[in-house]
Amino acid sequence: MADVLPLVEARLRTALGEPDARAAVTFLGTDRIEVLRFQDDSREGAVVRYATLGMSAQPMSDPTATIADPVAGPRAELVLSVRSGLADTDKVLRPLAVLAASPQVEGVIVAPGASLDVGGPLWPGAPFTSVLVAEPGGLVEDLELDAPLDPVRFLPLLPMTPNEAAWKRVHGAQALQERWLTQGTDLRDPSRKSVPLD
Repeated sequence: MADVLPLVEARLRTALGEPDARAAVTFLGTDRIEVLRFQDDSREGAVVRYATLGMSAQPMSDPTATIADPVAGPRAELVLSVRSGLADTDKVLRPLAVLAASPQVEGVIVAPGASLDVGGPLWPGAPFTSVLVAEPGGLVEDLELDAPLDPVRFLPLLPMTPNEAAWKRVHGAQALQERWLTQGTDLRDPSRKSVPLD
């Protein structure tokens, strides 16, 4: 069976350009996870994007299954976009790798609408300790693989403040995203305040 990761990296390069930095993290008992950084200066206000590479090497399996299927199951990588130069966001590499390793370590399936908590600030001084997994398909298109493999989905991550994460647990992901939209929240601002939740 062909290695999925070279195809995933090629798709990331096609969508985001050449990475200007990459870091690798290996956790005990897991495959190596890389995080690639892409600088996008093409639009007004430079944006830096961080994409994981390695999460999709294995399919995510149902935590209730007694044996993990080595072939079938959803595959994904994570993509985080923030405005560059406003915070020390490069320190997000390790937290992102931890999130990407969570399907192997904790047996979870990462899907749109899920909250992922990193247990501390995403980067030094960040007001965010968790992320909301958004719907794929906007920035990087799904990567179709040969049957019977599921496609690789590139899941955008939206940073959440602790208040937003608590509100989302009660009201749901859709309600939080609508609140962000109606308030005109800049979700790429690395130092933004929590959206009003009254």
